Amino acid sequence: MDSEKKIAHEIGGMKNDALRFGLHGVKSDIIGSHPLESAYESGKKTQEEMKRKVITHTYGAALPLKMDLDRQILSRFQRPAGPIPSSMLGLEVYTGAIDDFGFEDYLNDPRESETLKPVDFHHGMEVRLGLSKGPVPPSFM
Repeated sequence: MDSEKKIAHEIGGMKNDALRFGLHGVKSDIIGSHPLESAYESGKKTQEEMKRKVITHTYGAALPLKMDLDRQILSRFQRPAGPIPSSMLGLEVYTGAIDDFGFEDYLNDPRESETLKPVDFHHGMEVRLGLSKGPVPPSFM
């Protein structure tokens, strides 16, 4: 007998759990994002790189490193999974994203919709602490 043969499986949660995470759609795997969206993202990335180069040449190499550290610290601060989502206000102020006027500013935030189911607090904390795998599923009502 070959003891080398093993069946690959995941312990603690499965990615293809249709009851917990819903059915998987293949449309997003086949069709990429809109061309304007990818152009916007690449332009944003180019602008960030240019800003970083200007700061490096003006103030030295230590300031961009300090800015990266501050950004990492501010991006880690989050509320636990539950009815009140993390707004990441400190990170938005630091990066200047608070000045951007997005669709949620005039159409409404989709998380405040009456049809949105709140996330399951216990499973969300298990995913965050690494006890369970997969995205945070909507709670069962």
